This record gives sequence, C-alpha cells and structure tokens, in this order.
Amino acid sequence: METGSAALRRIAPALLVALLSTVAGGLVAAVTAHAPTEHASWASAYLVLVGGVATLGLALGRGYLSPERVSARRLGGELALWLVGNALVVIGTVGEVMCLVDLGGALLVVALALVALGVRVGRGPRSLRAGFSALVVLLLVSIPVGLVLARLRG
Repeated sequence: METGSAALRRIAPALLVALLSTVAGGLVAAVTAHAPTEHASWASAYLVLVGGVATLGLALGRGYLSPERVSARRLGGELALWLVGNALVVIGTVGEVMCLVDLGGALLVVALALVALGVRVGRGPRSLRAGFSALVVLLLVSIPVGLVLARLRG
C-alpha cells in the first residue's frame, strides 16, 4: 500500500471529477429549483450520487487498495470509461434516447470491473476494503436496476 500523498496524487483526477460532479449536481438543483422537472431532479441526484460520491469511493479504493505500480494510462483509461459511461447515461436519460442509456450503462459496468480487478484482495485497512467492496456490489446491482427502470419509464 502506498503512502497517503502518493495515493492521492495517483487519484487526483478522479477526485477532481467527483468534486466537479457534486458541484454540477448542486448547480442543476439550484438553477431548476424555481420550476423543477423530473429530469432535472434526477440529473441532480445522479450527478451528486454517482458522479460525485461513487466516483470518490471508487477513487479512494483504487488509490489505497491498489498495487503501487499502476500506470497512469490504466488509471486514466478507467476514469475515462467511467466518465463517458456517466455522460451517456445522463444525456440519454434527459434526452430520452435509450440506446445511449444502455451504452452508458455497459461502459459503467466495464469501468467498474476494471477498477475492481485492479484492487488487491486483502490489501489495505479492513474498513476500507469492506467499504470499497460494498460500493462495488451496490453499483453492480444499481446499474442494471437503473437500466430497467429507465426502460419502464421510457
């Protein structure tokens, strides 16, 4: 396991994404508060919970539970897949284009699998391992449930 500062440097881009997504979710809520719509409320919650909180949790797990020599290219690729997947889900849901939602969901599953496979089992503090595992399971269950709900609503 790496030192705190080395791990933070590796995951800094993902932490920035988590922060920006959370701020974006808050801005969507603030801008649409006078006349909220179902899509705006959903997008705000999605940006905060998935783009912000889930990204933060995955980044922390990846940073502190991974082998020390993970290439920046691999980390960047995982983050890019996660970002594109989330963008497609949001754009597809708000624009009611189900093929984009489905493609985004598939990319999220691939990104999540890559992140989970990059973490060493048994490495790091037990509480961090448990939290990371719980987040991965929650997301793996939530993604297909979200895709089904999107189909039922669309």
